[in-house]
Amino acid sequence: MLIVHVFVKVKPDCVDAFKEATSANASQSLKEPGIARFDVIQQADDPTRFVLVEAYRSVEATAAHKATAHYAAWRDRMESLMAEPRSSVKYSNVFPGEKGW
Repeated sequence: MLIVHVFVKVKPDCVDAFKEATSANASQSLKEPGIARFDVIQQADDPTRFVLVEAYRSVEATAAHKATAHYAAWRDRMESLMAEPRSSVKYSNVFPGEKGW
């Protein structure tokens, strides 16, 4: 299991567009066999900040995800919505908090 947290800061006038595009990407991503979980989280005290929590069943699944049309469409759309470049941190799973992972 590989968990990736993607940190995104969106332009204030682009929050709704970001949520729409990212929800569409997340919905399609959950259909991928290599993705166990895909959460989109908005920061409570700064609505322009988001964290995408992506749980992959294998390292290879991350490459498969980045090869999908829905990821490419999301990535290309983000260029005009982000206030700064996104960043990510990779984690390994110590204890599965949810059955089925």
